[in-house]
Amino acid sequence: MTAINDTTLDFDHAAWRLDAVCRGADPNLFFPGRGESTHIAKAMCRRCPVMLECRDYSLTIPDLRGVFGGLSEKERKLFRRNVNGPRPLRRNLLGGAA
Repeated sequence: MTAINDTTLDFDHAAWRLDAVCRGADPNLFFPGRGESTHIAKAMCRRCPVMLECRDYSLTIPDLRGVFGGLSEKERKLFRRNVNGPRPLRRNLLGGAA
């Protein structure tokens, strides 16, 4: 039996999903293989009235795969890094190692 966590339940019962443009679309578009394009999925996301809700959801799950809210896995990782603040400096202001 597969364990269902709170995140899965939140997504499965999220009312905003009813308005998603991708509802009923081919899931393979949103889960491309390595090197395959995300262009079609992202184009659908840009037309979606609940794109921001989907994006907010996707940013709460670090290991989520596929395109959600117009962002790929890599883009979500970069987004989280930028939102969490600047990266630490490697050298101090005097030019020495930190």
